Amino acid sequence: MTASLTVRVADAADVDSLLALVHSAYRGPSGREGWTSEADLIDGPRTTRELLAADVADPSITVLVAGDLVGCAAVTLAEGATTASFGMFAVRPGGQRGGVGSTLLDAAEQTARERGAHTLEMCVIDRRTELIAWYERRGYVRTGESRPFPYGEEGVGVPRDDDFRFAVLEKDLRG
Repeated sequence: MTASLTVRVADAADVDSLLALVHSAYRGPSGREGWTSEADLIDGPRTTRELLAADVADPSITVLVAGDLVGCAAVTLAEGATTASFGMFAVRPGGQRGGVGSTLLDAAEQTARERGAHTLEMCVIDRRTELIAWYERRGYVRTGESRPFPYGEEGVGVPRDDDFRFAVLEKDLRG
C-alpha cells in the first residue's frame, strides 16, 4: 500500500476532510477500530474546523496529507527556531498498521529538515505507552520533561481524568 502512497501539503480545500479524518482516528466508535485511539481517554472533538483551517493557513505550520486523505500530520517550526513540533498525526483506522503512519512520520521529518530544524519534538499523553514505544522504535527518545495537558482549551476534548500529562519525545534530525 505505501509503495505508491504520496504525501502532499494540505490546502484550504482539505479542511473538512481533514477534520473528519482526525475525528475518525482519535474519537468515537471508529477511533476504537485503530490502535492509536484516545476514545477511552477523552470525549468530544479532537479539534475544530476553525482551528484546523487556521493551522492549514499558518505559514509556520505544514500540514501533510497522505494519499487520498488516509492520514495527516503537522510540522510546526517558528521563524529562526531549530526545533520543530510534530502533531495532529492521524491515520484512518482501517489504514493503520499498513505503513501509512511510518510514511507520514518520515515525510514530517524530511519537511522539518528542509525547513531548517535540527530536532523534531512531540508531546504524547503519558498513558499512551504503546504509542510512545512505537515512536521510540523510530528513534525518538523521552527527554524526561513532561508538560501539563491543556484542560479546558478549545479543540482538545473533554478528558475522562484530571491527571493527564504529556511526555515529551524528540529526535535529532541531523544524524
